[in-house]
Amino acid sequence: MAHADGDPDVGAGKCQVIKFCVNVGVGDRTGGSGGQAGGSQDGSDSGDSKMDCKYTKVDPKPPAEWPGWKGADPKKNDLYFYGCTDGGPDNPDGFVVVRAGQPPVSQVDPRELARRAVASMTLLGPDIASPRPAGKYTVGVPMWMWVNQSPTTYGPNTVSATAGGITVTATARVSKIVWTMGDGASVTCNGPGTPFTSSDGMTQSPTCGHVYAKTSAGVRNGTFAVTATSTWTINWQGGGQAGRLTEVRQSNVQVAVGELQVVR
Repeated sequence: MAHADGDPDVGAGKCQVIKFCVNVGVGDRTGGSGGQAGGSQDGSDSGDSKMDCKYTKVDPKPPAEWPGWKGADPKKNDLYFYGCTDGGPDNPDGFVVVRAGQPPVSQVDPRELARRAVASMTLLGPDIASPRPAGKYTVGVPMWMWVNQSPTTYGPNTVSATAGGITVTATARVSKIVWTMGDGASVTCNGPGTPFTSSDGMTQSPTCGHVYAKTSAGVRNGTFAVTATSTWTINWQGGGQAGRLTEVRQSNVQVAVGELQVVR
């Protein structure tokens, strides 16, 4: 406890404010476990994103004229500090006034927990299997496009986040991949594509493909810049609510397309 007689510049009223602020940990955000969950693209080995939030009752109460009461009567109300280890509700000063004798009501927003769960996922762009940078592609010959599938590049990717007694679970899946082929064409594929086999010959892909009508010889570096853009659709539920979020990720590959040479 701070004492006014230890500092001639601190009055009794200020001392009281300093005491309860220090006790509830304004500087280090009460209840801190030292870790920060939910960093974007950080991932999680356990599949859970833990946000530790709790109420800490302020005792003794600050004086009635303290602005944090916001006009509430200290005789009829209690004061709690609400803090989280990695963020909390939209509550700039962190203090919550609660009617005396009533337990604090959780202020955790399930939508915010869903966003934290998504932020802890490692959602990446498509893992392009074809076209390959070293591949040989020809004008007029069908190109088959497909991607490798994993939880981080295609889904499903499931993570839960917990705070204030509420758990929200979010599951992310790629719903479509849009390929821009570098020749002005764009191809939308609603799945991962079909891998090509030698028995497929000159047939077109049944799910995701393109046919180049010109070579890449006149393009910068002699290659077409192909971009595959994944749309991740994330469904979440918890805390009596449910919803959907969307994330977008990209991958790129350079593709050389030549003409078929006829030898006479």
